Amino acid sequence: MKTYRVVFHLDEPSKGRADQVFKNIENLLAELGETSVEVELVANGGGVNVLVKGPDSHAEQVEQLAAKGVRFAACAHSLAILGIAKESLLESVDVVSAGVVELVKKQAEGWAYIRP
Repeated sequence: MKTYRVVFHLDEPSKGRADQVFKNIENLLAELGETSVEVELVANGGGVNVLVKGPDSHAEQVEQLAAKGVRFAACAHSLAILGIAKESLLESVDVVSAGVVELVKKQAEGWAYIRP
């Protein structure tokens, strides 16, 4: 069975963009099957705000997708610039040193890059 690897990029805090990214991921998993695809969402810039705990967070979507194996990565540089503590992130979110570096590494490894 073929395994697909897809990295999604979120770099803006708009609810509409976040909803679109999450829907794209859900559709991908539904179409290809959770066991046939590895998915990571890399958030940098204002996109890290989507992964922060709070009343406007996307916690439910993040946790549901994480339960399906989706990895969430937040850029440490963006967190520092925006003054967001790592402890403020949702539990399923990992921190990477730099979002752009994570994206470059994934693409060099053959991951498909999607920026809705």
